[in-house]
This record gives sequence, structure tokens and C-alpha cells, in this order.
Amino acid sequence: MDFHKLLYTISEALATEDLVALKFLSLEHIPLRKQEGIRDPEALFLALEEKGMMEEDNLSFLKELLFRINRIDLLTDKLSSSREEMERVLQIPGRAKVSQFRYLLFQLSENITTDELKSLKFLLIKELPKCKLDNEITLIDVFIEMEKKGLLAEENLETLKTICEKIDKSLLKKIEEYESERNVEMYIMEGHGGQTGVSAVQDSLWPSQTALDSPGIQEEIQQPDMYKMSSRPRGICLILNNHDFTKARSEVPKLQNIKDRNGTDADAAALKKVFTKLHFEIAEHKDLTAEQIRHTVHSYRNMDHRDRDCFVCCILSHGDKGIVFGTDGQETAIQELTTSFTGMNCPSLAGKPKVFFIQACQGDTFQKGVHVETDSMELDSSVEADARFQLECIPDEADFLLGMATMKDFVSYRSTTQGTWYIQSLCEHLEKSSPRGEDILSILTAVNREVSRKNDRLNQGKQMPQPSFTLRKKLIFPVN
Repeated sequence: MDFHKLLYTISEALATEDLVALKFLSLEHIPLRKQEGIRDPEALFLALEEKGMMEEDNLSFLKELLFRINRIDLLTDKLSSSREEMERVLQIPGRAKVSQFRYLLFQLSENITTDELKSLKFLLIKELPKCKLDNEITLIDVFIEMEKKGLLAEENLETLKTICEKIDKSLLKKIEEYESERNVEMYIMEGHGGQTGVSAVQDSLWPSQTALDSPGIQEEIQQPDMYKMSSRPRGICLILNNHDFTKARSEVPKLQNIKDRNGTDADAAALKKVFTKLHFEIAEHKDLTAEQIRHTVHSYRNMDHRDRDCFVCCILSHGDKGIVFGTDGQETAIQELTTSFTGMNCPSLAGKPKVFFIQACQGDTFQKGVHVETDSMELDSSVEADARFQLECIPDEADFLLGMATMKDFVSYRSTTQGTWYIQSLCEHLEKSSPRGEDILSILTAVNREVSRKNDRLNQGKQMPQPSFTLRKKLIFPVN
């Protein structure tokens, strides 16, 4: 394909937020004053071409940019590269053209939540009056203003560290990790180490190019102690989605006030979207009785999973102590469902991760607002779990992960139009963080942080999700 036609094709596939990210990552090569007139990707590409950063026979910087903003689809389809190739190439000293400082800021902008961004703007309101509590002002905009004011630079991260320490210590940790790596790089540049400065220390820190290109070595470097996740499809994502509890209201006296789970289809849609992107085969079953839940789960237990790497089961229903309700109001023990997939009961999944996400209440605080409900058993209260609940519901065997929407004493909140706090946050973080190679426990920690910060302002209610696991390795869902 003609060089400029290729650039045009790529530019047409880039979204507005992609252009913002590309411009920010290119600031070391195209100053801000020259970027002000750039309104589309074609103009950015031409500016980079003028700077010698993009040539017909050298598209390494374009590949790096697409890799950095997680547009692996364009990297693969248009430039015949891959995530694995870029990870290998960028390990080689001197090959990266996006500065680590700039990439750190971009990563922070990708990881910050809306509430955290508001807090950051508030803390900087005196120094940066332009960055008031305007929803249109992004963290990248804030960073640019901080650089203009001299509040932020490669050697000056103190203001940013102070703010991040106040709003989210995980963001502070990323900055400190960057500083630690930079100190090592400075140590290399200054020639310490005894032999010939750079080469002596580089030999100890970087694998040789020969080693990187050797068969098998690249996979070992990239995936130490990780579950295999290369099959297509990766596995089955089973979604049990209960909405209509008419039968439970009519047949079970104590559940005569139980509500239909309006909003649950928004959760199911979000789960289908993200797990399809993660290469899972989706199997959704709606409005199942307790017996149908057991029968459905057992049918997937009896399937041959030898060509699959993982199994995911998402249960969206009302619940009580250690159980989920069928639409008939009858109970199904969560432990019965999870233990169906132990190595003895499902040999083809032995040694492979089995992941369960359970959306159900475990507490007694009821949200009385019109647009927010709980997945509790009754109108006034439900006590779904005692302190032993998590341990009882997850099998003793290895390779299980159980993600509960909430822990003891807290209800699980559900918008009647937008879905539940937990499932929506889970899907958002899976979609955002999986392409970056983050493992599932790191993702669930981010979900915990986000959901725990939400408030039921009417009743001062809170929600705290709780994962339990017997995983033996890192569980990562790579997009490509």
C-alpha cells in the first residue's frame, strides 16, 4: 500500500481520544505550540514526517505510538506487527522514542477515575485556575498546564506525588516505580559498575538481542508464572441472568415483596461485550429456576474443555446467605455451583482457572430510592452471609477465583437502568486494563477501590466487593 494512503487509512480509524493521546505522547518531538493547529491524525502524521519521525521505510515510531495507546488492532492489521513484537523491541535500550516520563503521565491518565480526577483538579485549583471543575478538562490537559507552570517535569514530580498520595496511593506507587527505574537508568548512563560503564550494567539488566530472538525465550520473558491464555476461543463465559421473579412472589410467601431485577440486562450486555473482546464464547441463560441453574451449570461441567484455557461463570440474581435464588424463589448453594468444576468433577478444566462473579447482596441496608435497588431477599432486610461465607463458597482446590459483589453487612446496589455498581465497574476495568496486561487480581483491586468510593447518599450506604481465590499463577486475559 502507498505510504500516505496507509497513513490516511490509519488516521481514519483513530478516534478523537486517540488523537489526544498521540499528540501528548509526541510532545518531545512536536512542541505544544506547533500542536495547537493539529486537529486531525493526518496533520499529526505530516508533522511527524517533517520531523523525520515517520518515513516510508521506517514506521517504528508509528508502531510504538499505536502500541502505547493500545490500538493493537491497527498495529496488527495495518502494520503487520503485534503486541509481542513491540514488547520485545521496546525492551532493547534506545529503541523507545516515547519518553518514559511522557508514557508514565499517559498511564496515570488512563488509570485515574472520574472522582479522582475531580479531586485532583480541586487540589490544584489555586495553581491552575484554568483547570476548574470542568468535566471537559482531562488529566492530560491538567498535565500540560502543570508543565507550562513549571509544576511538572521529568525531574520534578513532587507536586504530582503529593497530590496522588492524597487521592490514590496506587497512582503514587506508579510514580515511585518510574523514579526507581529512572535512577537505574541514570546509574547506567553515568558509567558505574566496573567494566565499561554502560555495557557492564546493561548486560546485567537487559537480555541480549540473540536471546530475545531465540525460540521460546521471548514467551518465557513475557509470561513468567502465568496461566496459559492462547486458545481461541479462550473458554466459555457462562452468564446466568435472572430478571423476572413473578413466580417467586406468587409461590414463596416470604418472597412476596421481592422485586424484578430491572437493570440486570445492562450488566449482561456489558459482560458479553467485554468477554467477547477477551475471546470467550458467550453463553447466556435468562430467568432460570433454581433447578434450571443447577442443570445448566452441570451441563457445562460435563462439557469437554480440553481445548480451552479457562472457564468463567457470572451469576446475576437475588441472593441470601451462601445461596442465589432461582426465579421460582428456590435456593441454589453457591458452593454447589463452584465445586462442580473441581478437578475431580470436571477433569478437562483441571489446572486451569475457574472464575466466578456473583452479583448478590449479603447485607441488611436497603436503598429506598426510586432508581437504586438492592439484590436483597426482602424489602426491609436480608442477612445473606456470615463471616465464613467466602471460605465456604470457594473450593479448597487450586485455580479458583470467586468475585463477590459485596462483603458481609453491605447491600449490593443496582441502578434500574444502568446495571449494578459491581458488574459495571468490573467490565469497565477489564476492558481498560486487560489490553495493558494487568492481571485479574490487580483489576479486582481497582474495582474494589472504585466501588467502595460510591455512596448511597440517602441512607449513607456503602458497598465493598470481596474477591477470594486459590489461583497459583497470574491470570491475565491478553486481548491479542
